[in-house]
Amino acid sequence: MKSRARSSGADSRLSVRKAKAEKDPNKPKRPPSAFFVFMEEFRKDYKEKHPNVKQVSVIGKAGGDKWKSLSDAEKAPYVSKAEKLKAEYNKKMDAYKNGGPTASGDSDKSKSEVNDEDEE
Repeated sequence: MKSRARSSGADSRLSVRKAKAEKDPNKPKRPPSAFFVFMEEFRKDYKEKHPNVKQVSVIGKAGGDKWKSLSDAEKAPYVSKAEKLKAEYNKKMDAYKNGGPTASGDSDKSKSEVNDEDEE
């Protein structure tokens, strides 16, 4: 029985890899969407009510279902908070693109951008 030779086209596709561009650590992080702003709060509430649930997928599915069931009026605070974060991000990106320092000076943040609004 003869073995089939592989076509050279398949091998050439596997061997071609583009070099990944290095990420700039000073570049501002993208802001979260309204859904992710909602999920930050939802996770805390869900963990308090269901301390035994440790699976991320269960919490995510419950959060997605809750988000879908919210009316536009109930989503409005999360949308406005996300818009504020996006405006701040745009200012930081403009400063970054122009070569100046970031607006806040905090390029290496260890905590979430969402929590910054809660502290003020």
